[in-house]
Amino acid sequence: MKIVLNSIRFFVIIATALFATTVYAGGGNKNDKDGGQVSSAEEVKEYILHHVKDSHDFTLWSYTNDEGERKHVGFPLPIILWTSNGLVTFMSSEFHHNDDGHVVVEKKGLRFAKIHSKIYELEPGASEIKFDESHHATNAHKVLDFSITKSVFGIFLVGILMFIWFRGLARQYKKKKIPTGFARILEPLVLYVRDEIARPNIGEKHYRRFTGYLLTVFFFIWILNLLGLTPLGFNVTGQIAVTAALAVFTLIIYLFSGNKSFWGHILWMPGVPVLIRPILAVIELAGTLLIKPFSLLVRLFANISAGHIVVMSLIGIMITMKASMGAVGSTLLAFVLSFFITLIEVLVAFLQAFIFTMLSALFIGMAVEEHDHH
Repeated sequence: MKIVLNSIRFFVIIATALFATTVYAGGGNKNDKDGGQVSSAEEVKEYILHHVKDSHDFTLWSYTNDEGERKHVGFPLPIILWTSNGLVTFMSSEFHHNDDGHVVVEKKGLRFAKIHSKIYELEPGASEIKFDESHHATNAHKVLDFSITKSVFGIFLVGILMFIWFRGLARQYKKKKIPTGFARILEPLVLYVRDEIARPNIGEKHYRRFTGYLLTVFFFIWILNLLGLTPLGFNVTGQIAVTAALAVFTLIIYLFSGNKSFWGHILWMPGVPVLIRPILAVIELAGTLLIKPFSLLVRLFANISAGHIVVMSLIGIMITMKASMGAVGSTLLAFVLSFFITLIEVLVAFLQAFIFTMLSALFIGMAVEEHDHH
């Protein structure tokens, strides 16, 4: 099993480093008519921000052709909008990968344009979006966007993979057989989460009730973090909406699982003067409802996003230094730096999944713990 895991890690690191240096150091900018490389700080910043943001298209890589046009290799995703005329659907390819608003999609008598990954509905008769000095649209408004974005596609993909893998493992457990195949890799990880995270933090009496959730959260975050290091370019756990949803799930579980002792310590703290108890109740409620879930969502979001930004920034520095170092020297240096940073990111991918699961187990354990007061 160690050989398999080490092989997977090595493949992820090599593939990421090679992909980063060849695509970002070798590709041209969409505004570069000569097909040259990205050179300015603003262009590098644009690449970094584009990488960490969500997208309506699944783009594998980009390149500049001989005519200086920016081309994207990938596949479109469904656009699902709730508009002034009800539900409207079409494929993202109809925007032609254009984010500047010049390409307008017309559906059901309505016109839509995409500006910086945001979709706007234009007013009747308008052909393109106009902005004021504050860059607010004057002839269009945002719509409710329920589209299958790249991050949503990644969530579905990981969900299907987890269902297939763990269904097979559960079937082998049900038949009381020794796990075989890929299930042999999953089994020690499942036992680790159960015995090292759930059991010591929640307690022998209640840990079985919550082990399923903790296993789901751990593998969901870990697999998504690893996919974010591959050429697929996922950054799902770097989207604050995703980490906020995970934190809310944990919040709901420990709030509705809390026993009488848990709520008693929050609302009317025993063992302290009566006049201080209302003050402590406010502080405890703030910590339970706000601080704990906020710490969960921010820690995961910030660490994953920072990792992607650091890797992209190092590559961007090498790209901007290409004029002084040459193509071979800058690419080699970018590969070396991104290789070691990605090596650290493989560890961070596991560490962040472990921390989120550990804190979730700790919060749940505090909610179901029984106190004896004499």
